[in-house]
Amino acid sequence: MEDTENGYQKYLAGGKPPCPVVSVARSPLKLPEDYLVGQSVVFSAESLLRAHGNILDGGETCVIGYGKIGRSVANTLRVKSVRTTVFETDPVRAVEAMSHGFAVSRSKSEALARANIVVCATGSRALTGNDFSALRSGSYLASVTSSDDELDLETVMRSYQQRRLGPHVTRLSRTGHYFYLLNDGNAVNFVHGAAVGPFIYLVQGEILAALAMLASGRLAEPGLHQVPHRVRESIARAWLRTFNDE
Repeated sequence: MEDTENGYQKYLAGGKPPCPVVSVARSPLKLPEDYLVGQSVVFSAESLLRAHGNILDGGETCVIGYGKIGRSVANTLRVKSVRTTVFETDPVRAVEAMSHGFAVSRSKSEALARANIVVCATGSRALTGNDFSALRSGSYLASVTSSDDELDLETVMRSYQQRRLGPHVTRLSRTGHYFYLLNDGNAVNFVHGAAVGPFIYLVQGEILAALAMLASGRLAEPGLHQVPHRVRESIARAWLRTFNDE
């Protein structure tokens, strides 16, 4: 059973899995969670900046990746009146970002050079190698997922000196350049528990349904599978009865 976009991408890249795998990573029931995760990412990033004597307002933010969470991050920043540029390698998503009113940069290095805060939301190595040297000196770097999936920090650690400024802020510096890494490059919203309220029960319900499918033995065919739409509808109805009782 797979419930993360990162894991789903790895299955796709690795070819057909040798056993049945039920994924909820791209389920419609996960959309409310992803939307709220984007909001919690902005909340946590702003909280850490304020604790460090800075604010989001007045600067420019670059969101790398305009998927479900990146879209939510960008829109939450806009609600806060923060200037936001999107960098997206998928041309379809780039067009979507433009249609939503965001500036879309065709150059990652130019977008990084302008940004005071960079939020990485690709799940697939948003920054590697020389990308880090393109960061604006003094900028803040945050991720929406694990550092192993989002950032190539091994290269950085070999060429930058590290100084811990607090429990969740690290200054990385070398001659003529420095930037701040939030939460060691891991999901910044985990600093504050990454709470999304009762909406998490939608995904958990579908996970239980996926496990039931696997346990039943009905899925003998190797490969990626999804929970049927009728089951998702049943989960959503049960959730509404519980949390939207009028």
